Amino acid sequence: MTSRSPVRALLVAIAIVVLGVFPLIFSNPTTTSIAVFTLIFMVSASSWNMFSGYSGYIALGHAVYFGVGAYALTLLANHLGFAAGWGVFALVPVAGIIAGLVAIPTGLIALRARRHTFVVITIAWMFIFQLAASNFAFTGGSSGLQPPTPLWSATSYNDHFYYVTAVILVATVVLSWLVRRSRFGLQLFAIRDDEERARGLGVRVGRVKLSAFVLSAIPIGMVGGIYAYFLGQIFPQFAFDPLFDISLALMAFLGGIGTLLGPLFGALLLESLQQYLTQSFSGTGTYLIAYGILFLAVMLLLPRGVVPTIAQLLANRRARATSGVDAAREPAVTGGVAGVAR
Repeated sequence: MTSRSPVRALLVAIAIVVLGVFPLIFSNPTTTSIAVFTLIFMVSASSWNMFSGYSGYIALGHAVYFGVGAYALTLLANHLGFAAGWGVFALVPVAGIIAGLVAIPTGLIALRARRHTFVVITIAWMFIFQLAASNFAFTGGSSGLQPPTPLWSATSYNDHFYYVTAVILVATVVLSWLVRRSRFGLQLFAIRDDEERARGLGVRVGRVKLSAFVLSAIPIGMVGGIYAYFLGQIFPQFAFDPLFDISLALMAFLGGIGTLLGPLFGALLLESLQQYLTQSFSGTGTYLIAYGILFLAVMLLLPRGVVPTIAQLLANRRARATSGVDAAREPAVTGGVAGVAR
């Protein structure tokens, strides 16, 4: 483990450098636009995994917090008189906090149920919020809302959103890593493995689940606000989109649910590919076929997810190499002992 730590640190440093220089190397607005959407889903998938991946409760209602963040930022920016520009990004953490506050009552109700019933309740919450946003006057109804539009140049417009979302991504991954290594994370894993046994061992199951649920909603609310500001408009059917939750689940399962890097890899692969195929073949629907075939192939060939499967292959390779070295050393040791005996 100690010998691999410098390698991991080097890989993390390389990833951060690549993240930082990407818009400088690939400055085409189409490419950076795809990158912004990809980062939004990487944050969302990693945050979703902090609850669903670590606790075993598959939530399909986190579009609620994405939409709440989008509407919170738009409403605050419009009613508080924020001028378009960098100042609106100051509302991104506020949007995340509001999403977290909304997650408290919704989580309290949903987490009273288990497994499949919990999934159904989270889906119901998503449709309730979608219908509410479509009918309330302060949300603009079906006409939606429009946040302030920044007057940045077309060449640099995407870069502002890219770097803000990249900072949130780094913070979310660090938070997920800290949760995994903490006592809180061990309690979540215990709930995932056997909830009743975890309760019997003294884990405050309800409090731990609700804390993780609320924690996972905050980054999603933040990128929901960025999403609204980036597009320049927000509608109920897109803010509270059931496909959003399905996408997060697919990304996590593809990369490896419950792992640190799995949801990041799944989001990076699926969202960037989906955006590219949409822009290239949107008129024919070919992108949907290619998207489905890719996912089906990975699920059939790598049912545990890409990251766990690769990790297992590397572990098996190291084990074979170690056993081979031990087997080569054994005759030499035996021969040496025999010589001493003579």
